[in-house]
Amino acid sequence: MQKDWIFIMFYWREVKMGVLPRFTTQEVADLFLVSIRTVQRIWKQAKETPNGEELSVSHKKTAHCGRKKIPLDLNQVMATPLHKRTSLRSFSMALGIAPSTLHRRVKEGTIRRHTNAIKPSSSDANKTERLKFCLSMLENESLAHEPKFINMYNIVHIDEKWFYMTKKMEKYYLLPEEDVPHRTCQSKNYITKVMFLAAMARPRFDEEGNETFSGKIGVFPFVTLQPAIRRSKNRDAGTLELKASNSMKREDIRACLIEKVIPVIHEKWPAEDQGKTIFIQQDNARTHVGSGDKQFQEAACKNGFNIRLMCQPANSPDLNILDLGFFAAIQSLQYQTCPKTVEDLVHAVEESFNEYPTERINYIFLTLQTCMKEIMKVGGKNTYKIPHMKKATLDRENRLPLQISCDVALVQSVIEMLASSS
Repeated sequence: MQKDWIFIMFYWREVKMGVLPRFTTQEVADLFLVSIRTVQRIWKQAKETPNGEELSVSHKKTAHCGRKKIPLDLNQVMATPLHKRTSLRSFSMALGIAPSTLHRRVKEGTIRRHTNAIKPSSSDANKTERLKFCLSMLENESLAHEPKFINMYNIVHIDEKWFYMTKKMEKYYLLPEEDVPHRTCQSKNYITKVMFLAAMARPRFDEEGNETFSGKIGVFPFVTLQPAIRRSKNRDAGTLELKASNSMKREDIRACLIEKVIPVIHEKWPAEDQGKTIFIQQDNARTHVGSGDKQFQEAACKNGFNIRLMCQPANSPDLNILDLGFFAAIQSLQYQTCPKTVEDLVHAVEESFNEYPTERINYIFLTLQTCMKEIMKVGGKNTYKIPHMKKATLDRENRLPLQISCDVALVQSVIEMLASSS
């Protein structure tokens, strides 16, 4: 725009010998939507500039002009307690500055936003058991040169989880003229929920990348068919309805393992590994079946299979692939539906389970191995960050590893740590 002004002014300067025709200044001001004083100032500068010299119409202010940036004392930020840094408003009150100033610091990167999840507390005994568990997942023959975690093809992870009909708070993207959605339920503190037991093994692929075993053993709801006691507008009295079980007992878990999980393993397990030992890994919940349960052992040894129960360390949900990432993924898929009844909820969870990509299940198993490596680095604590290794990119380039390696020095330090604590 400044070049256009200079061109017009110099044009009149050369043609009219420094005398502007009447109303020219106003016409230029209207053309560029500025005040007439601005045009007169630039014209005056043009007349005073000798011929052949470049005319500069920029402002004459110094480099440090305008509003000054409000300084932020980083030491004061670090000294502010965390419970006063949960929102910009409370944080600004603690620092004595405006919330808009803090918002600008967040946008420029001086302050970062962090979402913190609570983790289970760990005793010294828990840390020791976590380290022992990680060492047990290493190949014995590789400890001398390049320690690697086992491929985990013979481990089936199981766990239970409540799936809710809907969330208390939901986010939607609406047009300005759309009405706000109105969601209702009998009680927002007691939203309908169903407990499921999921069983997942590591998927397998051939040399060309084709899936040979999905690893999806199944997801089994704890529901019962009960006749309706009273007649309603939806059904007559005596109609069989699917009802969710409100509590789980050890007998329920044992029946699910014997009647559902084990038969599916017998049906789906790869034929080349049927003679090998299969471990079902579970957490230490009180309702879980013990490893020496006779009824389970009788069912687990049928059809030539050798299935055993094993428990992961206490307070260690990060050592189970279901808690590590799978449950959150299928729950996100389930929330994309809108179930209205228990039947709809069961169907939505089962569909989400079946639709989950097999490749991502394999990624979670690799994430589990990287987590065990980080656990060994921090001495059995859960203060580590889940590492990222760009598994999807490595998979596209056919460079995705089957097993994660560990340093010999790291393994040796863990062994020495366990020996000194015993």
